[in-house]
Amino acid sequence: MISIVGLSGFWILTLLTLHGADVGETKKSSLNEPDVPFPPAFPTVKNLAAICLLGQGRPRYLSSFFPNSGVSHFRRRGNAINRMESWFSLCCRGQEDQIFCCTQQAWKQALSQFCTEESSIMTVAYVCCADTGEARWTCFNSELPNPNYDTTPGYTAPPIPEEAGFTFDANAC
Repeated sequence: MISIVGLSGFWILTLLTLHGADVGETKKSSLNEPDVPFPPAFPTVKNLAAICLLGQGRPRYLSSFFPNSGVSHFRRRGNAINRMESWFSLCCRGQEDQIFCCTQQAWKQALSQFCTEESSIMTVAYVCCADTGEARWTCFNSELPNPNYDTTPGYTAPPIPEEAGFTFDANAC
């Protein structure tokens, strides 16, 4: 004979299992990690229009996006993307003949700062940060989650303050 308590326990366990199952409703991994598509693609002639014209349609990563603990490496990636998008915005408002060069410098400076932040912690840094020079930029520009800087449908970026620290060198173009 089956007891009511045993049957109730079975249904509770079943419901808890189904509740925790991944049914395709979120974009978090099985470890419940935040979805921060990284690294960003290097600015090119092909993606420059999207960088400048569609920036408000790409995600920004506010502190409220992340859990309170355990995801500091995702938080640093999100901060790097926020910083880069802020600097892209500055570049896109600049002189038309310098926008392309400016966005490339912004990309490199944002990722350089990301690597500086990565190396200041006591865990393993992002793999590309171990490289230097062109090898670092080649590494960052491989296996890209969004090479064309496509927007996220229905998303509008929240206003965030402009990030300080970008220096555009027109002589380097």
